[in-house]
Amino acid sequence: MASSTIISRKMIKLLSPTPPSLRCHKLSFMDHINFHLHSPYAFFYPKIPQNYSTKISQILENSLSKVLSFYYPLAGKINNNYTYVDCNDTGAEYLNVRIDCPMSQIINDPYNDAVGVVFPQDLPWSSSLNRSPLVVQLSHFDCGGIAVSACTSHTIFDGHSLSKFINDWASTSRNMDFKPSPQFNASTFFPLPSETNLSSTLSTTHPSKRHVSRMYNFSSSNLTRLKDIVTKESHVKNPTRIEVASALVHKCGVTMSMEKSGMFKPTLMIHAMNLRPPIPLNTMGNAVCIILTTTVTEDEVKLPNFVAKLQKDKQQLQDKLKDMKKDMMPLYTLELAKNAMNIIEKGTHDVYGCSGMTNTGLHKIDFGWGEPVRVTLATSKNNNFIFMDEQSGDGLNVLITLTKDDMLKFQSNKELLEFASPVVESTK
Repeated sequence: MASSTIISRKMIKLLSPTPPSLRCHKLSFMDHINFHLHSPYAFFYPKIPQNYSTKISQILENSLSKVLSFYYPLAGKINNNYTYVDCNDTGAEYLNVRIDCPMSQIINDPYNDAVGVVFPQDLPWSSSLNRSPLVVQLSHFDCGGIAVSACTSHTIFDGHSLSKFINDWASTSRNMDFKPSPQFNASTFFPLPSETNLSSTLSTTHPSKRHVSRMYNFSSSNLTRLKDIVTKESHVKNPTRIEVASALVHKCGVTMSMEKSGMFKPTLMIHAMNLRPPIPLNTMGNAVCIILTTTVTEDEVKLPNFVAKLQKDKQQLQDKLKDMKKDMMPLYTLELAKNAMNIIEKGTHDVYGCSGMTNTGLHKIDFGWGEPVRVTLATSKNNNFIFMDEQSGDGLNVLITLTKDDMLKFQSNKELLEFASPVVESTK
């Protein structure tokens, strides 16, 4: 197992101080009810041009200092009841770390869990209350490659906001004259109602069983094959890449569950849906609603049927939100989340979270020395499927997280391997 040594730890201050008028960043109701965790992303760069190798940290520090002047809540402190951020310019935490192995040992491990070494210990998916909302780690491998990881507070950022920040940081790193344009105005769309019980937030469940992750790739041609299967056998029109891929991995999850128990168990898949638009694209914060898709029979699990059901659930949610006042959206989102929590607590369904970080540009993040060979997250503590753009082409990578025992069954599923390839082959 690779070990890491901290070379330096510092707080990166803002290049320009936050104006007094922006000192108190009001969190929106959607921010307030969200999971108060650090979301952990990592970007791996194995070959660094010689002219960059000795100044990478300085480039990242300088560009981070400047971009934080625009993303000032990330350098502040979240108050205890998650109603505002004190934008006091404390700064973002920044670690320089030496890892005692070549990068290949990490990214060629069949289980994605090995990437945990490029994140600050115990930080991924942990509370963001008493830690900087942004913690960055620059990891140096024995081979000369590096990884840049960022853990951002989910209270302040959803996936869209995180991708906007990372892209703006990379753009600033390449060109210090670049000027980001984020708007921290989500509370104007989703204000905290005065009568709201401010202790009401989404709880997280961390099962005691160990979870592991593996990444699979759906090539463009295999996604087309899946779309053809779905459209030929149903009335589904124009299924998306994520719809057909999530239908397949969901079906494989059901097969795995039936092999384990000998019977069918209903399922709940929780899809995250971005609310931009109608919320403006440059609005930072949390602007996400969830789609709840359940199956209660084996017939509903079939690819065409599941995609049809998913599309119907998505359309019903969009229709519901279309005529809804924006300030009512968080209450409705909270209601959906509580419905999901009730199902989870009853234990009647196998539950899978599903989110898409596609069309975000994260697979091409270039700080000045080229694009990454791998983009991934730290392993979470719940069953989920996270979809990302592959490093080249129009395919998809999906990071699948299950319990260790379930993964052993899941990864040998013949239908899965017909359409998706492990990004790293297992030798175990």
